[in-house]
Parts: sequence; C-alpha cells; structure tokens
Amino acid sequence: PLLDMRRYHLLLAGASWMAEYGNPDDADDWAVLKTYSPYQNVKAGVKMPAVLFITSTRDDRVHPGHARKMAARMLEQGHAPMYYENIEGGHGGAADNAQRADMAALEYAFLWRTIGRDD
Repeated sequence: PLLDMRRYHLLLAGASWMAEYGNPDDADDWAVLKTYSPYQNVKAGVKMPAVLFITSTRDDRVHPGHARKMAARMLEQGHAPMYYENIEGGHGGAADNAQRADMAALEYAFLWRTIGRDD
C-alpha cells in the first residue's frame, strides 16, 4: 500500500508517480498531500478501524517500507494493526496459487474476526 505521501517519490517507482500525485517537495503540492497521507495522519487517542497491512518484500513498485513503517507508527500511537509480509511474490503479493490461497485465507480470517465472528 502507498501510505507515506511525504517520501513516496524516493522509493522504487515512486518518482514516476509525481505527475499523478504531486511533488511532496513542492510546498503547494505538500499542502494537499498531507491532508490525506495516511502515515502523516495517524494520531494517538483517535479511534481507528481494524487494519491488516499486506505487502511483499519483493514488490518492485510500492516499497514494502510503506506498510512496515505504517504498522510501526500505528503501534507507537497505541493502535493494533495486523501485518503480513510475504518474502516472495511481487506487486501482486504472491508468487504462486498456493501463496494466493494462503493470503486469501488470511484476509478472510481477518474479516471474520473484524466483524465480530471469532468462532
């Protein structure tokens, strides 16, 4: 997931997205970007929905550092995110059908617990 709009352009393909998102080093662009950048908007004491971050170590488009640091920041702020990083795969997250099935099971289990079904 693309979560840190302050530094997205410094990682992997991020610089090529500046025409779409804007340049965070430009004051006018940053004034807009910071209003919706998830990483910059995590706050302590603010109730947040349950969240599951899924990333891949080998994602060559969106650096896994986005999910890593967002999960860490949420923990620092007192939230309880869930985090899964597949060491294989790529931008799609899975290297094969078995991994896709494992990730789907993880997502369904998260949803099941989130909507209050823990049996």
